[in-house]
Amino acid sequence: MGMIGEFRDFAMRGNVVDMAVGVVIGAAFGKIVTSFTNDVLMPPIGMLTGGVDFSDKVLTLKEAIGDAAAVTLNYGTFINVILDFLIIAFAIFLVVKAMNAAKRKEEEAPAAPPEPSKQEVLLTEIRDALRSR
Repeated sequence: MGMIGEFRDFAMRGNVVDMAVGVVIGAAFGKIVTSFTNDVLMPPIGMLTGGVDFSDKVLTLKEAIGDAAAVTLNYGTFINVILDFLIIAFAIFLVVKAMNAAKRKEEEAPAAPPEPSKQEVLLTEIRDALRSR
C-alpha cells in the first residue's frame, strides 16, 4: 500500500473525521461566543462602569511619531478574550456534565437477569415434578 493509500485510511478513520467536525463546530461556536461577549455582554458591563468600552481600553507605552505607530498594551481586548474563554469553558462544562449524567443513567439502568442455563431449567423441572407427587 502506497503512502496515498495509508493517508486515505488514516484520514477516513472515524476519530479523525469526528475531530474535524468538532473543530469546525468549535470555530463556529467561538464566533458565536465572541459576538455574545462583544455585542451582548460587554455593553451592559460598560454601562454599569460608567460607559466604559473595554475593547477601546489601551495603555500607551510610546506615542506615535511620524509614520511609526504607537506602542500600546490592549488590556481591554484581553478582558474581552478572558470573558470569551470563561463563557466557552462554562458552556463546555455544562455539555460534559449533561453527557456524564446521561452516561450515569445508562449505567444505572437495571440489567435483565441472565436466563438460567439448561441444567438449571432441567433441575427446576425435576424439583417441581418431585413436589407435585
